[in-house]
Amino acid sequence: MYKPVVALVGRPNVGKSTLFNRLAGERLAVVDEVPGTTRDRLMAEAEWNGKTFIVVDTGGIDPSQTGPGRGQQPLSVGSADFIQQIRYQAEIAIREADVVLFLTEAENGLTPADQEVAQILRRNQVDEKGKLKPPVLLVVNKSDSGQRRMAAMEFYELGLGDPYPISAQHGTGTGDLLDALVDSFPEGEEVEDDSIKIAIVGKPNVGKSSLLNCLLGEERAIVSPIAGTTRDAIDTYMTYNDIPITLIDTAGIRRRGKIAPGVEKFSVLRSLQAIERADVVLLILDATEPLSAQDAHIAGFILEAWKSAVVIVNKWDAIPKDTYTMDAYTEQIRKDLNFMDFVPVLFISAKNGQRVEKVLPLALQVQEERLMRLTTSRINQVLQKAQDRHVSPSRSGQQLRIYYGTQVRSDPPTFLIYVNEPKLAHFTYMRYLENRIREEHAFTGTPIRLVLRPRH
Repeated sequence: MYKPVVALVGRPNVGKSTLFNRLAGERLAVVDEVPGTTRDRLMAEAEWNGKTFIVVDTGGIDPSQTGPGRGQQPLSVGSADFIQQIRYQAEIAIREADVVLFLTEAENGLTPADQEVAQILRRNQVDEKGKLKPPVLLVVNKSDSGQRRMAAMEFYELGLGDPYPISAQHGTGTGDLLDALVDSFPEGEEVEDDSIKIAIVGKPNVGKSSLLNCLLGEERAIVSPIAGTTRDAIDTYMTYNDIPITLIDTAGIRRRGKIAPGVEKFSVLRSLQAIERADVVLLILDATEPLSAQDAHIAGFILEAWKSAVVIVNKWDAIPKDTYTMDAYTEQIRKDLNFMDFVPVLFISAKNGQRVEKVLPLALQVQEERLMRLTTSRINQVLQKAQDRHVSPSRSGQQLRIYYGTQVRSDPPTFLIYVNEPKLAHFTYMRYLENRIREEHAFTGTPIRLVLRPRH
């Protein structure tokens, strides 16, 4: 299901991170009185009145920071470089978000930086009703007192409609803001279909688009472009052996410290959204480079979203090989991605088409595994054998006892296990139980979720 993207935009120290934490319901962003504390973009899922959305915290433009090519010279508020940075950030938010929350604050009042951002937002496209696209909600933070709430009226001067005076720190006024926010979400942007959605993700320049083009070159594939659920993405719909498939190509995901402000950060967000939308994720690795920490991070994103996956090692044609090369590469991948040892590995060359014909069949096999269900009797036989082979752990003289297990859902396979005390289950024993279940059925490429419940 597509989740609208809400971007928090504004100058430094207006409370974007504080509002982000309140919307997310937990302290995810670093909050500090020093302007510019948010260096990397953060995102989190939030919910209001039954509507789920993704909120993105952005770093404010700090005029005290060094500008590009300026050595140690700080940027003044009125400098061309500073204005350009403000414009750049606002324009990216306009282009990529579904709704923009433009944050100002009542303590210092209206500033030239606020006026510059507002000028950019007012130049945005308008719909048939004369409203901005995407919608912009003007938020006046730090309106902690009646006097400051009255001072918020000054921001009508920006020409962005009614200001919403709030206190992100104390929660005052956030309910009215959230009501207006969810009412402004776009409707009817997602096209419901029953196709299997396969996302192609990985670092930049690993050959994702080349693989997509190669897959679409199959003579058996009937291809037609359809509008994607994100604002500028185009998903590709195809049928493969009479099976409808939607291929989701994504921007490369870089390590956060190497992500340039603006377009590339939002590209990472779109890639993570693609993982959320997908049934199966193809993680593309570059055979000519050692597996990096960022590759492992992307694999972690896939696992955290409980998505099925296939590891695709591209550019295999560029590697000098002997009889044991593929086995050695596979062993190294298993070592580096030891938390995803259930994921199949396929070596291809998108450049010359080597083994590309195996990609879609393997992805579809993984999708079938994701939907697999085990009977309750089989599950309990597995659990009983597991306890017979390896005694469950104990703590403070109390031993973990497993009474009963059943599969409560697929997509992903989720098993509910009743025990005497869930806290007695060490993560190593949970991994042991997962491995015993996979011995009964492999669930190839698919994570397994084990949920412990006390018997009472």
